[in-house]
Amino acid sequence: MPEVRVQGAVKMANVVISYKILPKEVDVDFDELLKQIGQNLPTKVEVFADYQTEPIAFGLSAMIAHIKMPEDATGLLDELEQRIEGLPSVSRIQTLMVRRVS
Repeated sequence: MPEVRVQGAVKMANVVISYKILPKEVDVDFDELLKQIGQNLPTKVEVFADYQTEPIAFGLSAMIAHIKMPEDATGLLDELEQRIEGLPSVSRIQTLMVRRVS
């Protein structure tokens, strides 16, 4: 008997990506930065939880942000990272962890 597949019957999980976001300036407002990130996310991508800060050196801190997206979204991760790195107050980003959530 042939295998039957029903489209939409299986719901794919999401992934949460944790990023370390390094600002260009020492005195960045992380609440405002998270708001800018949320406004620049691609469709089906959202901020997952509140951010944390991590001291780097000489008064500079990094933001640890968590972003949720569908696990089956092809090419969406590259677009997401380009949008975050394109923000005026962001120097660079680093992926810390990718985990699956339901």
